[in-house]
Amino acid sequence: MTQADRIFDRFPPFIKEYIFSRSWESLRGVQIAAAHTVFDTDHHLLLTSGTASGKTEAAFFPILADLCENPPKSVGVLYVAPLKSLINDQFGRMEELLLESGIPVTHWHGDVSASHKRRLLESPAGILQITPESLEAMLIRRSNDIVRLFGELRYVVLDEVHTLTGTDRGNQIQCQLSRIARLIGHQPRRIGLSATVGDPQLAAAWLAGDSNTPTDVPRFAAENVRWRLGMEHFFFQNADPEQARDAKAADPEKTAELDAGYEYMYDCVKDKKALVFSNSREETEYLTATFRQIADRRREPDVFLIHHGNLSAALREDAEMKMKDAEKQVVTCATVTMELGIDIGRLERVLQNDAPTSVSSFLQRLGRSGRRGQPPEMMMVFREEDPLPNTPLPQLIPWGLLRAIAIVQLYIEERFIEPPREKKMPMSLLFHQTLSMLAASGERTPRELAERILSLPPFRCVSKEDYRALLVSMLNSAFLHMTEEEGLIVGLAGERLLSSFQFFAVFKDSEDFTVRAGDPEKGTAEEIGTITTPPPVGERFALAGRVWEVEELDIRRKLVYVHPVLGKMEVSWPGDYGEIHTKILERMRKILQEDTVYPYLKPNAAHRLSVARHVARNTGMTEHMLLHLGGSTWCLFPFLGTRSFRTLRRFLTAHARELGISGIAFDGCYYITFHMEGSREDFLYALAPLLAIGIDCESLVGPAEMPIFDKFDPFIPGELLRRAYANDRLRPDEALAFLRRLVGQDQ
Repeated sequence: MTQADRIFDRFPPFIKEYIFSRSWESLRGVQIAAAHTVFDTDHHLLLTSGTASGKTEAAFFPILADLCENPPKSVGVLYVAPLKSLINDQFGRMEELLLESGIPVTHWHGDVSASHKRRLLESPAGILQITPESLEAMLIRRSNDIVRLFGELRYVVLDEVHTLTGTDRGNQIQCQLSRIARLIGHQPRRIGLSATVGDPQLAAAWLAGDSNTPTDVPRFAAENVRWRLGMEHFFFQNADPEQARDAKAADPEKTAELDAGYEYMYDCVKDKKALVFSNSREETEYLTATFRQIADRRREPDVFLIHHGNLSAALREDAEMKMKDAEKQVVTCATVTMELGIDIGRLERVLQNDAPTSVSSFLQRLGRSGRRGQPPEMMMVFREEDPLPNTPLPQLIPWGLLRAIAIVQLYIEERFIEPPREKKMPMSLLFHQTLSMLAASGERTPRELAERILSLPPFRCVSKEDYRALLVSMLNSAFLHMTEEEGLIVGLAGERLLSSFQFFAVFKDSEDFTVRAGDPEKGTAEEIGTITTPPPVGERFALAGRVWEVEELDIRRKLVYVHPVLGKMEVSWPGDYGEIHTKILERMRKILQEDTVYPYLKPNAAHRLSVARHVARNTGMTEHMLLHLGGSTWCLFPFLGTRSFRTLRRFLTAHARELGISGIAFDGCYYITFHMEGSREDFLYALAPLLAIGIDCESLVGPAEMPIFDKFDPFIPGELLRRAYANDRLRPDEALAFLRRLVGQDQ
């Protein structure tokens, strides 16, 4: 008898019937591996395999077999997913699987009726599917029910693990699971599901948390999967320089006429069921409007839907239902919200507008197509302004196209996926969990609170001194109150926060900032528009066809005061959407240096790469790294990832006077320009002694800066925010290594 046969024999009849009804010839490797760990060990389990590979069934088949054999007297399985839509999708699948089992399944989030939730509270059993936010609310508002609800909890299933590791939301779940384990007196087994994991061992350690239980990461024979992949490139067409420059501000119909890339994208998805991914909500909205204009002009059906996080639940669910309908030929333009594993049926193609931000994102998006036995299929389309004769060197390089090629090649050549980046000082979450724990447990002495909070996995690197500083600040701001017995309880300001359902989420709510130009003290400030995430003071962004520099941020009133500056920015400040790994930048540099022909490049893209390689070789930009662009303008090409590039930029700014440079500017993490009257030798001579000292990240964050990124950062003392920024958003080692190579070139 094979291992698969032995495992199949251990499944209860309703699971066997489920398998027979789908005409499965055998269990998949992922299902055999999962069943072995669940049946034969007490370990945690991390399952990583491609989208639609059967991970959910692999996890639940042996779990359900255990529940049938030994029914628990409480909820037996806690399934946590990052999206309501994912829970709703899995809820339908679980109901079908469990129809004959007698095991109840309850889903619990903000859109679920009170009567549905009441049934679980009255008779806790089976499987509970929940979001992190609803679980937080349960821990706070139903703290006295936790033991009754979860007293015999055996399994916690975490879906889409790659979206959780290294994030405040994932760290919130770690805190929640630790708090539940303390209350019920045991550690339930944890099972993580993910299609893409950068470093399986890091993800396994994250999954285990503080449980002291090993995590199995089984390896199994994966099915050979072929990709259908293409990349094409377009310049803005049939436009003079002024028209091309203003293309983004034009109405969608006019833009489509100026930019053949839009017409090409439309033709790529016309008559197909497809997803079209963009990297921001603004691009998604704009692209949807453009597609509809093209359809109207061609007198073709408008089959275009939209899906992103700022839409109402009803609109998102409408798009999901229409995508699932096999009879409907629809195209949905989406952001990251459609990356996750919601079953939307058979997709014929995925279209990517510009490059994905990461290898992980590329794989998730590619994996949305190719189900039901078909190979995954993706087309990436790149658009840029046609260079003018006097276009500076850095703008002659198609950075987006290079990034996309690098992402694909890194996975093909090395199976590289970005590892999770854990925060050392998650101050926003620390503030949140402090209030949450006190709201749930009541009064605690400062010592008791510190012991309970700092022992949670996300806060192990936070010092007692830093936590004391946070508690003092929370007391001074009335978020906490000290009783006569010198215990801590939630204060009046804390009660106001806790009274809102928005408190339960650790991610930012989307609230626009109003942008004003002029002198607010004289009453001459003119409203320009709104921006979702304002850049820090001194940074620039594009709005209303002009470029503005931030003078002042009023976080409480959500106002941004600016003044106009000369220049041009191709993309508005995008917010904190994610980081690009250094390996991607290094591979981009290699792409410019090598002669490899990539078979997935279409004619325009192949020609654009050839021209870029010619420019790079003629200028030496990949070898010399520091180039004179003419006059007093110089350019650095560091090929560093986001955190290291940010560190380098701040280092140059901090030492601009010693280095004899000014006017520092940058684009993404691709290049830095500055003005310098001296020579290259002068610059390197001034740089050398600075490198001997090294890079102190905390000194690169100004004493007046308030680096606010996360939801509760406005309530954190500035000193702690600056230290957290230095620890978690800067990386000195790679920046220092680059500068030392730069100095060494001329020695």
